[in-house]
Order: sequence, then C-alpha cells, then structure tokens
Amino acid sequence: MKQLEIVWRWLRVRAARLRRVHLALALRVTLSAILALVVAQALNIPLPLWTVLTAVIVTQMSVGRSLKASADYLIGTIGGAIYGGAVAIVIPHGTEWALLAVLFIAVAPLALFAATRANMNVVPITAIIVLLVPEMTHTTPFYSAVFRVIEVGVGAIVGLLVSFIVLPSRAHPQMRQVAARTLELMARVLTVLLAGKREGFDDNALHQLQDGIGQSLNELNAVGVEAERERRARLSREPETGPLQRTLLRLRHDLVIVGRAAGEAMPEEIRQRLQPRLGAIAASASDYMKASAAALLVREGPASLEPFESALRAYTEEIALMRQEGATRELPGETAERFFAMGFALEQVHRNFGDLERVVTEWGPAIEAEEGS
Repeated sequence: MKQLEIVWRWLRVRAARLRRVHLALALRVTLSAILALVVAQALNIPLPLWTVLTAVIVTQMSVGRSLKASADYLIGTIGGAIYGGAVAIVIPHGTEWALLAVLFIAVAPLALFAATRANMNVVPITAIIVLLVPEMTHTTPFYSAVFRVIEVGVGAIVGLLVSFIVLPSRAHPQMRQVAARTLELMARVLTVLLAGKREGFDDNALHQLQDGIGQSLNELNAVGVEAERERRARLSREPETGPLQRTLLRLRHDLVIVGRAAGEAMPEEIRQRLQPRLGAIAASASDYMKASAAALLVREGPASLEPFESALRAYTEEIALMRQEGATRELPGETAERFFAMGFALEQVHRNFGDLERVVTEWGPAIEAEEGS
C-alpha cells in the first residue's frame, strides 16, 4: 500500500509538471500575431508590421510579465515618438549630412537613457523609426510619430487581451514549479554532503548542483516579481511570495554551512560514530524536501517533520555523549570549529524546515478550495 501511495504521488507530481505552459505560450503568440494583423488591416494602419511585432512582444509566459512588457513598451514608444518627432520637426534635414546630424541628436541621448534602464530599449528604436519612416513613406514626422503610437497601442491591447483570455498562465503556478525544482536540487545536494554518497560526484559536479540551486533561486525571484504584480492587479488571490523566497534562500545558506563543515576530515573513530546519524538526517531531510516539493506542485498539506526531528535528536544525543566521553577534546582548532558548526547548521535547517512547513500550509489545499469557490 505504501509503495502504491508513493507511485501515485509521483505520478501526480509529474502530471503537474507536464502542464503545457510552453505550448500555451506558442498558441497565444500565434493568435496575437494573427489577430493584430487582422485588427491593423481593419483600422487601415499604415504599417501593420509594428502592430504585429508589439502584440508578439507583449505576449509573455505569464500575465504578470505581459503587464510589465506592455507598460514598458508603451511608455518607451510614447517617449521615443515624442522626442524623435520633435527633433525631426524642429531641425530641418533635407540633405544626407543633415539627416545624419539629426539622427545623432535623436539617438545619442536616448541611447544613453536606455543604457541606464534596460526596460527602455525601445525608446531610441522608436525615435529612429519616427525619424526615418517619413523619408521612405513620404509622410510628415508628426504623422509618423502619431501612427507609431497607434500601431504599438493596438498591438499592446491585442497582446494583453490574448494573454488574459487564451489559456492564461499565472505566475504563481510557475513559482510552484521553480520552488519544487529548487527543493529537489537541495535534497540531492544535502544527501551528497551528509550521507557521503559521492559516487559519480567530484567537486565540479557538486559545484554544478550548487550553481543550479543559485540559478533556480534567481529564477524564483524573477517569477516572484511577476506574481506580486498579478497580486497588486488583483489577478491572483494566492499568498505573498516573499515567505517562500526567503525560506528557500535561508535553506540555501544552510547548505553552504553544511558543505563547509562536511568538507573537513574527521578522525576515523568520530566519523564511524557520526556517519550513521548523519546518513539518517540526510535521508529524512531529503525526503522532507522532496515531499514539500510535491506538496507545492499538487497543492497538498505539508509532510511530517517527525522523521527528521527524530534523526536530529539522535545525532544531538550522540554528540552530547561524545563530549561527555571527552572524544572531542583532542580535535585541532579548525576541525573542532567545523565539527560544532555542523550541529549549528543542522539546527538552522530544522528551524527553516519549520518555516517551510508554514509556507507549504499557506500554499496548500485552502488556496485551491478558495479558487474553486
């Protein structure tokens, strides 16, 4: 029965991970492009190309990211159109040399501005379009600027509507997936560090795993920004993302301390006494993190901390017994420091597991029930 439960849980987790987020994004982008072209032709927009491109650009992986992309693109387009149009109107540029001079005046300050704000890259591009399109279409800079804003505005509206209506993807489910992947990586690293299971692992392989945790945390922070943007726009009623991000970051710091403490070779007698205890801690901690990852994905309540707490108590009791016997008195200074740092790190892991338990509870079945009501 227990094996069937484990298999069923694994299948549920895999099913949750196999949500077709990327296929949905491809469908949204395709529909955005087609609808933008249809709308642009219906409105007789002179250059439908920019409407289609804008719709594609603002159709992002999540609704929160689409909101951000739309706001940035519209603000940048309006700013670039106003400045570029003003320069083109005020400064005559009937010759090639005059056009080059005007292009420099229009682009240089906007390029400097965009260099300080990565989300404003469209500003100098818009100024260039407003300045040069009249030379090709024989229209005025004023109408070029106006049509540029209209083209982008229509494209942004189409892209946003598609993002909201067609298989909308929220940032919170993406955050669940990234957090689950991070926890699984942490479980793997902790097992390698504590249980001594380094078969097939050299230092480079372990560093790659650690780097993978760092990359996952960076991705978690980025998705968290999108999730909070959706919360502020009242598009989501899921919990705040901060507690989950902070808990995983603290667990990451705990792994660093554990890694440093585990890297110090211990006397053989001490190692033989502690290794079974550390192995039990590694197994129970790994199981707890994997269970928490699964709970986040399938919206279940938290797993029991009792197996980990029991293993940690056994380790603490063994340490106390060794100190009572005087087994740690002959340890060199740095070795003793790392020896006791391990106990501190494991206590911190225990404390942060308690925080993880609360976070999983907040993100659990109650949210699913609330969304279904």
